[in-house]
Amino acid sequence: MKRLLYAIICFAAFVGMTAAEGSRSNKSELRRQLTVFNSLVKELQTNYVDTIDAARLIRTAIDAMLDEIDPYTEYYPEEDQEELTSISSGHYGGIGAYIQARDGRVIVSQPIWDSPARKAGLLHGDVILQVDSTVLTRGIESDKVSKMLRGQPGSQVRVRVLRPYMEGRDSVFTFDIMRHNINVNHLPYYGVDSAGIGYLRLSTFNEKSARSVREALEDMRRDGHLRGLIIDLRGNGGGLLESAVQIASLFVPKGTEIVRTRGFGRNSERVYKTTSQPVDTRLPLVIMTDEGTASASEILAGSLQDHDRAVIVGARSYGKGLVQVPRQLPYNALMKVTVARYYIPSGRLIQAIDYSHRNPDGSVARIPDSLRRVWHTRAGREVLDGGGITPDVEAMDTNMNRLLYNVIADQWAYDFANRYRARHPETPDPDSFVVDDSIFNEFKAFIDPARFKYDRMSEAGVQYLRDAAKAEGYMNDSVAAQLDILERLMKHDLGRDLDFNRDELIDILDSEISERYFSDADRTRRSLKYDTEVDTARAVLLDLPRYEKLLQPKKK
Repeated sequence: MKRLLYAIICFAAFVGMTAAEGSRSNKSELRRQLTVFNSLVKELQTNYVDTIDAARLIRTAIDAMLDEIDPYTEYYPEEDQEELTSISSGHYGGIGAYIQARDGRVIVSQPIWDSPARKAGLLHGDVILQVDSTVLTRGIESDKVSKMLRGQPGSQVRVRVLRPYMEGRDSVFTFDIMRHNINVNHLPYYGVDSAGIGYLRLSTFNEKSARSVREALEDMRRDGHLRGLIIDLRGNGGGLLESAVQIASLFVPKGTEIVRTRGFGRNSERVYKTTSQPVDTRLPLVIMTDEGTASASEILAGSLQDHDRAVIVGARSYGKGLVQVPRQLPYNALMKVTVARYYIPSGRLIQAIDYSHRNPDGSVARIPDSLRRVWHTRAGREVLDGGGITPDVEAMDTNMNRLLYNVIADQWAYDFANRYRARHPETPDPDSFVVDDSIFNEFKAFIDPARFKYDRMSEAGVQYLRDAAKAEGYMNDSVAAQLDILERLMKHDLGRDLDFNRDELIDILDSEISERYFSDADRTRRSLKYDTEVDTARAVLLDLPRYEKLLQPKKK
């Protein structure tokens, strides 16, 4: 059966590639291949020895075919379209909780702040045992559970959960939750500090984002104290292109080109210009980016960089320069299909991966720097295409190491925060709460050394020296003894390693624990206290001569 499935997938992928070419060249070849595929499915349905789930096989074939094109062209049957709608509209019907699969079960990874789920009492880490009359078995897919939890606003769902870290108390709870329209919090926080530097965190681009940003900007400007603005797009994966254009229009003159899209054919180009009067064309701006800044975020950052309207601070962005639009299919299905590439005002394409040219194994790679072309901003500054948006001022948190990575990836900090919340149900003051020595030592004791795994580079280095000495003939009793001494001197102690990374761990714990108690706005505001990248952005805005110099071409 697996061989059969693989054959169908491969054939479907071939048909997909033929379709992409045939629709613009040999239509008869396309018809021939589709006829063969149709006959193949009929033969399997009629004659195969076992029962075949035709719908599942065809869906697998469709997904495999689209994967050969790019990761953004996707198929949505009628029952899966709520996700696509929620991205553009900024809301959906449900209880307002992120869920994930973990250890064969589905857990509440985070109840959204002020959501029905949170108000009802669901907490981080709750294991979902039952939704209405459906008992969840081990191995159930999280997307199936998500569909059970979503539904018409005003309808009710019963959720039964197992709560960890209750320490002898009853740990099974049942909640009756009324579904509501859940609004995606696209603007978690904005505010102005004592130095007059405004900060605005934007998490996505949907139908409401531009209006919210305009209102926030006008609010920050109201008392005349605002002298510079940071727009934080780190981790913002994008959304609606039109939303990015509308936000850019707040800072540049009416009629300014922000982006243009080009598809297949001479008449496919479309130019997007600002259509409204700006709010402020002179306010110093910094846009913050990182490797998670993509799509519409890159349009906003890149267009303002190309117009020399903002300084980009952070790390190079993701590099997604492909445009998708939904197309209606039979039986109320949709396909989100890539129809064009977008180009920002300098003329550059920021797409970092060329999906049309694949390696022999089918993989694709980022465009190497040697092939990136030089373009110029309006003032004549050099900028590169084919690799996202390169910041004018680099600012990255480079303190991440393997121990810190494993604390996050293996969810040690997440689980500890869940236990902390179970032991401390009262909500602390967001302005005075700190992760002190007591909490840090409690976290150290929480980690089980037998289960905590991380790469120890110094120990690996000593082993490398041993292997190299043996391979090259330098190993003798004296060398072995010296390496033994070196190994003892560099042997890792988990407690010592945790203490060495204390400052970084406290930041991680503060973020996790805060998520259990505080609103999005309070958490964002608190995080600014130890965000060194935001400090870099503030320093640029506080030094106006430096800011202006960064927006001028470098003298040769």
